[in-house]
Amino acid sequence: MKMCTLCPRNCAVDRAGGERGICGQTEQLKVARAALHYWEEPCISGESGSGAVFFSGCALHCVFCQNRSIANGTAGKEITKERLAEIFLELQEKGANNINLVTPGHFAPQITEALCRAKKEGLRLPVVYNTSSYESADTIKSLEGLVDIYLPDFKYISPALSAKYSHASDYADVAKAAVAEMVRQCPRPVFDGDEAEDPIEEGLLMRQGVIVRHLLLPGCTRDSKAVIKYLYETYGNQIYLSIMNQYTPLENVSAYPELNRKVTDEEYEEVVDYAIGLGVEQGFIQEGETAEESFIPAFDGEGV
Repeated sequence: MKMCTLCPRNCAVDRAGGERGICGQTEQLKVARAALHYWEEPCISGESGSGAVFFSGCALHCVFCQNRSIANGTAGKEITKERLAEIFLELQEKGANNINLVTPGHFAPQITEALCRAKKEGLRLPVVYNTSSYESADTIKSLEGLVDIYLPDFKYISPALSAKYSHASDYADVAKAAVAEMVRQCPRPVFDGDEAEDPIEEGLLMRQGVIVRHLLLPGCTRDSKAVIKYLYETYGNQIYLSIMNQYTPLENVSAYPELNRKVTDEEYEEVVDYAIGLGVEQGFIQEGETAEESFIPAFDGEGV
């Protein structure tokens, strides 16, 4: 934290001394919401909900960010590591299926301490690491043994798209290394009742594994296909793929008119059909009208 290189931006600021990194945060933990969350993949949310803890700040800065108020750090409350451990235990008491750490990478050392403390005090739930994948592989390595389920995005293959929309031309290379480390730690999916022939169809909860998400962007079907091709050819059935059509054009994309619309049914079906044609069987798709703001919770400090 005195010379922070937790993320690939490597901005090397003194966060311990109060400086803010590209993530927008100092060393001080800041959390915007801690509550049961029902909008993850079915094997994560289940019927009881996922215990989602939304951390303030982000190093990626996507122009279309759906959680902009927390990504830019304007929403959230400063807390101690001890309070974070308490929050984990409170979510367990509320019946959460897991502890879901949302955009946590820039607070990885503090979260590690809080998880160790909570586990000593009775935390027994699986821990989910929910990330953009713009992560240092070394930071992911530091979580080995503490994280049970990795829930990374894989946003782009194209350096031109990732530079334009996330200010990170190196996104694909960084994400490839980060996901590789996640799969090394969690090399196969494990579910409750792991003997089930189709755990998703039977509504079982995941206990260990990697689910890689890809959010379609308007007009970017070619890159979406490239993402899916890379993931399937690299990992096959070691991972689950989640192909999402919930992109919501918010006011922050006004300067990018090509993004100022929803993904069409035809675009989404084209990408899903491509995945099926490749042979993808372990996956999630979204049906119906999912591109709604209802997927964006209120970052009002609940549970913090």
